[in-house]
Amino acid sequence: MSSPTLTDVARRANVALSTASRAFSDPDRLGPDTLRKILSIAQELGYTPAVKDAEPVTPRTATIAVVVPDIANPVFSSFVKAVQGQGWQDRHTVVLADSDFDPEREREVIRTLAGRVDGIVVCSSRLDADEVLGLCGRLPVVLVNREAAGADCIVADATQGLRETIDYLTALGHRRIAYVQGSPRSWSNAHRVEVVRALAAERDLDLEMLDWQTETVSGGTAAAARVVASGATAVIAHNDLVALGVMSGARALGVRVPTDLSVVGMDDIPFGQVVDPPLSSIDVPMGRAGRLSIEVLGRALAGEARTPRTQRLDTHLVVRGSTGPLTQPKTGVRS
Repeated sequence: MSSPTLTDVARRANVALSTASRAFSDPDRLGPDTLRKILSIAQELGYTPAVKDAEPVTPRTATIAVVVPDIANPVFSSFVKAVQGQGWQDRHTVVLADSDFDPEREREVIRTLAGRVDGIVVCSSRLDADEVLGLCGRLPVVLVNREAAGADCIVADATQGLRETIDYLTALGHRRIAYVQGSPRSWSNAHRVEVVRALAAERDLDLEMLDWQTETVSGGTAAAARVVASGATAVIAHNDLVALGVMSGARALGVRVPTDLSVVGMDDIPFGQVVDPPLSSIDVPMGRAGRLSIEVLGRALAGEARTPRTQRLDTHLVVRGSTGPLTQPKTGVRS
């Protein structure tokens, strides 16, 4: 099969060939909606601009805004540190904004920054992707842990890490597993829930899907009683902070980790390695995502003619002391 051409993109987008060409050679001459439509179709078809479609690429310094939901969370701290490091290396100025998990605040932050910076990275947005792109207009943008057609996206794909986790817990004898969800506004949560459900169904496991708490240690502590009451012998938490809270709450209920309950977190934060027992966790490469987001945005700022795409970063399980073989099924809180 021949590679898709610019003519194929123009035909599918129902625009003139010259208009499709401008999306790669002179995007500022197109309206945001038209530009996104053409780039989305190019992404769908797998079209890559030919060298003759491209303008000369000239590196330049820029001011880049980075929006995260919670700088106090070690995962986002790691992401920001990597962004700052890559930005310094590329001689960009990086401006940081914390939305505090508040969609309205995030909306206002993006709206305000869009007119003051050269490009923006939005990490783990609590807004719909289309709204984020609409707020950014023609501003070059990279979405992290959020997917949208026609935009550059970098996502941590939990599939491999969760598959390794489910296989490991199954090998240890666990057949009833609980999952503590994250925020319903989180793309990562929706993705992880979908993957866990599919894997549990494939292996005929009894999965207890628990409603979400705040994505914090206190949220995990609050969820611990429901985890224990579910009769699950193993639990996977949306992130490490929640997992640490579950461990603390289970201990307060007289439930031993991992003898009575195996616990797995997500993100592999440093704190998880020094608790007792050390936390088994799925490593999520947010540092790599931070560096890559600046590299991708830098190419867009330099005027490189390219089709936006989604880049997926793999995850994997790191086994520590919070998981162990099934000893005896629990039916509720220990006396």
